[in-house]
Amino acid sequence: MWVGKAVIFRWSVVALCTMGAMAYAYKLITEKTVPVESLPIYGESNDDGTQHIVSDFTLINQDGKEVSIDDYKDKVFVADFFFATCQSICPVMSNQMERIAGHFKNNPDVKLLSHSVKPDEDSVPVLKQYAIDHNADASQWNFVRGDVENINQLAIQSYLMADTNTTFVHTQFFALIDKQRRIRGYYDGTDSTDVNKLMKDINVLLKEN
Repeated sequence: MWVGKAVIFRWSVVALCTMGAMAYAYKLITEKTVPVESLPIYGESNDDGTQHIVSDFTLINQDGKEVSIDDYKDKVFVADFFFATCQSICPVMSNQMERIAGHFKNNPDVKLLSHSVKPDEDSVPVLKQYAIDHNADASQWNFVRGDVENINQLAIQSYLMADTNTTFVHTQFFALIDKQRRIRGYYDGTDSTDVNKLMKDINVLLKEN
């Protein structure tokens, strides 16, 4: 009887060890085969094989300070185009941008950039008040102005958010830019569900090498 119990105990131990080994092996296999979530890259590659990126710029923000692409180096950022007196899509978009800013308030690797498409009207004081109205911290969220032709070119050639024949950019879309200045997504800034996806995708980019 004791011999029988010893045999049963021994085989039970073997079975448990085998099950443990199988579980560990499955864990290793699935960790290697499950693909890491990734986002598409927008924009045609250049002739030299490099990917399209947001070009250099120098603009003026709500504090009257120069802002350039260097301020967004190694950052994930969201870009949009607006004007302060807009009464249609812009207020909704700015409220959604404020949501994003609040969600990533404590993450220095996430920034926002709102370009005024009416820089003649949106002076520095106007942009400053607009920033205050949306609780924007310039260290995280810049409202910028510049030559209107340069702003249009940024929208058309850098962010690929407007047609080449566009003379006045008025789009509800947000562009998501990664740490390499590549475009990784477009989202409807008037749709809270789409903005929720944007915030999820920001987290995906933050995990990329």
